[in-house]
Amino acid sequence: MKRILAGFLVASLFALAACGGRSPAGRSGAGAETVKIGWIGPLSGANKTYGESAKRGVELALEEAGYKVGDLTVELIAGDDRSDSTEAVNLATKMMTQDRVAAIIDPVTSGSAIAVSAIAETYKVPMITATATAPKVTVNDDGKRKPFVFRACFIDPFQGQAAANFASRELGLKRAAVFYDKGNDYTIGLAEAFRETFEANGGEVVAWQSYSSEDTDFSAIMTNVAALKPDVLYLPDYYGRVSLIAKAAKDKGINVPMLGGDGWDSPDLDSATLAGGYFTAHYSEQDQREAVQQFATRFQERYGERPDSFAALGYDAAKLLLGAIERAGSTDGEALRAALQSTQDFPAVGGQLSFDEWGNPIKSAALLQVQADGSYKYITNVD
Repeated sequence: MKRILAGFLVASLFALAACGGRSPAGRSGAGAETVKIGWIGPLSGANKTYGESAKRGVELALEEAGYKVGDLTVELIAGDDRSDSTEAVNLATKMMTQDRVAAIIDPVTSGSAIAVSAIAETYKVPMITATATAPKVTVNDDGKRKPFVFRACFIDPFQGQAAANFASRELGLKRAAVFYDKGNDYTIGLAEAFRETFEANGGEVVAWQSYSSEDTDFSAIMTNVAALKPDVLYLPDYYGRVSLIAKAAKDKGINVPMLGGDGWDSPDLDSATLAGGYFTAHYSEQDQREAVQQFATRFQERYGERPDSFAALGYDAAKLLLGAIERAGSTDGEALRAALQSTQDFPAVGGQLSFDEWGNPIKSAALLQVQADGSYKYITNVD
């Protein structure tokens, strides 16, 4: 039935082109048999490992589908935003107005994703970010839903709460030092959620420490924090900055458990310094579910390395989008938006996914522990 519907769609496209009409799948061009999908993420700069992994996950999903959905050929148009929101907006605008993409996967980081979400709403082009966890990606400042924006990952408040509950209930910790980048929505969201939950559990945040994205020397900050005698550090930032902060803490004799968010998940994390620390993640290859093991095996066969959370989420985001295109029988923006929003129990590496009314998936988080050799030990799942 789906192939018949897709065949009817292609026939309709040619009919419309012949009479000068505009294709209902029109973002790829009237009469076209190709559907264009954009991808935006960092392939250079400080967060490039995130983008490299996410893009590989997307490409693997498209390869498995034969770069086809129904009778349409899929063309991926990729852009490197270097985790810069201005560059991400420029790329998205070009993709939507010149390349005529039907949808965009990502941007990878929250700042870029928030900026691009406004463009997606303006042009009514569905966007599904694999990894951007900040709540503002799918919600406007006035608290209203951005209807054309979705994500394949959980949101910052959830992983901040999960880390705080683990610190207080499982590790029995009472005095936390919380660090955050004052110019980064991602780190602020995690830090605030951690603080609220940790204090609700009876803990005390003895240091609420901000810094800027330009800071590289944390020695003076750690001298002050050491005097407050915290028994846990919460470091919700990307791997490069986390590694610097953790090293400064160890240099000042702060040898306490360190916790963080999914931004830790990178082969470039300083695992020797952060060994024994814990972070919330979207996926663990030690999860024995069949979908996880099959994905991990195929990814390693294709790329020669084990996949991380960003690869798994990129794969899931692409699968979700392809499924929506097939169910919609069209690449019209409104039809795709409706198909994505109605997603229920979609089989994904991250579990059976359904979207809530805010465009967020209902799913669990994995809690992982960093090992000195750079591997991660799966601890538990948090619902």
